[in-house]
Amino acid sequence: MEISGAVSTILSQKTLELWSIGPTDTVYEAIRLMAEKGVGALPVLKDGRLVGMISERDYTRKVMLRGKSSKDTQVVEIMSEAIVSVHPGDSVSECMERMTERRVRHLPVLEDGRLVGIVSIGDLVKWIISAQGATIDQLTKYVFGE
Repeated sequence: MEISGAVSTILSQKTLELWSIGPTDTVYEAIRLMAEKGVGALPVLKDGRLVGMISERDYTRKVMLRGKSSKDTQVVEIMSEAIVSVHPGDSVSECMERMTERRVRHLPVLEDGRLVGIVSIGDLVKWIISAQGATIDQLTKYVFGE
């Protein structure tokens, strides 16, 4: 089933505020910021350029389970450098495919190489549920002639 809708539409319904962390900041600072902002991942920016992503999953697998200290570990040591990104014109279906194939939950949205937002699996699920609800409403009105 093709899921219509573009990343740009999802971004237009989100807050414009975008939080990030630097590669030399500590993992503790990154986790604190994620907790404060209620997000599960942060883009890692160096001189305004996206160089990686850090997630709660990176923390649990690369710091906590290895007995490292989050206050002594820099973001660059555990961030994911293989960035899986999308463009504002990409479809929700394309995002879901990339997330599934690459096993990621957050996709940076890049336009002309510049970070313009982040879409999460939660954003996509919310969009799909909303779109399905609208389709059901339209079909109900059609069937019952409303």
